Amino acid sequence: MECIECGEKIIGRSDKKFCNDACRNAYNNKQNKDSTNLMRNVNNRLRKNYRILMELNTDGKAKIAKSRMDGLGFDFDYFTNLKVYKNGSEYRFIYDYGYKLLEEDFVLIVKSQS
Repeated sequence: MECIECGEKIIGRSDKKFCNDACRNAYNNKQNKDSTNLMRNVNNRLRKNYRILMELNTDGKAKIAKSRMDGLGFDFDYFTNLKVYKNGSEYRFIYDYGYKLLEEDFVLIVKSQS
């Protein structure tokens, strides 16, 4: 049997796939990395947006000027899901943090309870 990462002969159990931990880690890192630049860039933007929402919303709910979020580099084009409530309110969520665009260039930031 040969290591699926480096091709070296495997010594030991018959069900082993790797010759050592370094090869196992290298193989799994290759499998789990973002496969394209597009995915990597989108995930980086989502992470940055999430951090900004988390920093601005320390009390579970916050009303923030949109210009402040823009200044921190928040990208309003990237979010993970959209929720429209019965009353017509539209919230864009990045995982468990959501925001609603308000009048006069303000944004309401909330943290989901679920």
